[in-house]
Amino acid sequence: MEYKYGDPPSLIPASNFKYHLPYFTADEVQQLSEKQRGKLSVTQEEKARQQACGFIEAIGSDIGFPRKTIATAQNLYHRFHLFFPRKDFAYHDVCLAALFVSCKIHDTLKKTRDVLMASYGVRFPDRAAKAKAMGGEIDIDPNTVEHDRQRLLAIERLIVETICFSFTTRLPFPYVIKISRAFSATKKVSKLAYRLAVDSYRTLVNIQYPPHVVALGCLYLAALLESFERGSSPERPGHSSAHQIAATLSKAGDWGRQFQAHIEDIEDIAHAVIDLLIGAAGAQGHGHGHAGTVTANTSPQTPSSPSPHLSRGGAHAHPPAGVVLVPYKVDQLMRLKIVMRENEHPARVRVSAAAGHSIEFDKSNSTLLGHNDKTIRFMFAPPAMVDDA
Repeated sequence: MEYKYGDPPSLIPASNFKYHLPYFTADEVQQLSEKQRGKLSVTQEEKARQQACGFIEAIGSDIGFPRKTIATAQNLYHRFHLFFPRKDFAYHDVCLAALFVSCKIHDTLKKTRDVLMASYGVRFPDRAAKAKAMGGEIDIDPNTVEHDRQRLLAIERLIVETICFSFTTRLPFPYVIKISRAFSATKKVSKLAYRLAVDSYRTLVNIQYPPHVVALGCLYLAALLESFERGSSPERPGHSSAHQIAATLSKAGDWGRQFQAHIEDIEDIAHAVIDLLIGAAGAQGHGHGHAGTVTANTSPQTPSSPSPHLSRGGAHAHPPAGVVLVPYKVDQLMRLKIVMRENEHPARVRVSAAAGHSIEFDKSNSTLLGHNDKTIRFMFAPPAMVDDA
């Protein structure tokens, strides 16, 4: 059926609507990831994900982007590869496009050339060091720069379509501060929860849960890390100890109604982040944190402050994955994870926001993102929240 611009929504075929889903269920993430993973194993996919997040971290730090820009770029990268195969795109192209979109979302604008030149410095550190010693910028063939710029802009279009042109974004960082105050957490626990919220963007939890739930999950894990296998710390007037916060969040209570969160969800978030820490601690233990790697300091002071510059050494044609600094031993984290598994609640059944609509992009027709064969109407919200759909 043909339709014209200006026709009422009732005359537009349902297949021509694309709805923005701010969050996905675990089953949806698994379904989409398996389809785009291709021949990669789960472990290989995770390595690729960490490599991309480290690359975004390195470029964002070199340019001086605030934490919100870097975190949103990492989230856009994760979302992009729910819909597009990893084998079809070089990870650094997708990372640059995600950073460029994030710049626009947060008004931390940079020209494409600035982003590209920063990426060359990370990808080719020897050439960058030589150029810096000579007081100039890295020498890259102008044709290569223009080719990369065109590729960046092409992927940028795909990214903004995956979010249905919805540039509204919410981050967990301010919620960490507010919720920590609500629980009367000490400054030490609050800072650790903030660092964990930063690291959570290296996982998929921020495309599965709202920011206030992620903040609760990070506070819960911070309290566990500060209290596990440690004796009771002296009580501080006006503050709750890590043991008290962990005990409160380990069981259902009034906090669930107050913060509109479920204990099963914060446990899932805590498990995802501690898995990240275990992997990072294992990498450090096997010597991957030596001078030849890129080590990401993921502990900025405030959500708006730029993260510290990364330390780089050695010669790499491509950036390593980036290592999260973990002040815990693998065996300690594993023991904590075992205790968490023993005490966890049964998984909660979550209802998809898709409301029966397909969450995939059907390649058998022209509604696939990036094609212009048919007009697509992008909606800024899930089907149930769109009045005229």
